[in-house]
Amino acid sequence: MALHMVAGEGEDSYAKNSRLQEKAMLEIRPVLEKVVTDVCAAVCPRTMVVADLSTSGPNALRFVSDVIRVTGDCCRRSRRDPPELQFFLNDMPGNDFNSLFRSFARRSKKMAMAPHYVVGLPGSFYTRLFPGRTVHFFHSSYSLMWLSQLPTELQTNSKIHLNEGNIYITTTTPPSVVRMYQEQFQKDFLLFLKLRSKELVSGGQMLLTFLGRKKNSVFH
Repeated sequence: MALHMVAGEGEDSYAKNSRLQEKAMLEIRPVLEKVVTDVCAAVCPRTMVVADLSTSGPNALRFVSDVIRVTGDCCRRSRRDPPELQFFLNDMPGNDFNSLFRSFARRSKKMAMAPHYVVGLPGSFYTRLFPGRTVHFFHSSYSLMWLSQLPTELQTNSKIHLNEGNIYITTTTPPSVVRMYQEQFQKDFLLFLKLRSKELVSGGQMLLTFLGRKKNSVFH
């Protein structure tokens, strides 16, 4: 079963319930500005390809706006013409791309923005998404803690009850199940890095933000 965020713009939608993700993006904004500036200085592309992996709703708008702003500032300081910006917004096929692009259309009418191009890219980021050496900047905020699948050992009927009633690690989760999730994350993250390393240009960068926990007895 593939899970996805609540679509649309209603009270229960992801677009209206993503304040935690918004807070994270605001906190890392100085890091984002440095990374985009470094890419502009190191690569200086005529066309800059930016991929946002699984950011949706108003946070995707904020990300695109920040990259455009920082790129323009960087080029003005160095007295260079800004590159053309190509944004790829990636998410699972079942997610709501229609609402996302309607919000972009409304935003573009309200404010003048530098020329840029935004397209949707459906698909899992645990697969290849781009041709080799084509992306200058990868961004992912609060997405990579989602695994590619349930740990294999938990997919059998005899063991699925071990974490019954939960879709994440809690204080009642047995240590054996914790290890299964940790091993699955290690496999998934290694795969993610291998895939992105093939797609990233020389001098390109990634900015990845994770949701985690400081301490919990289930890890002891």
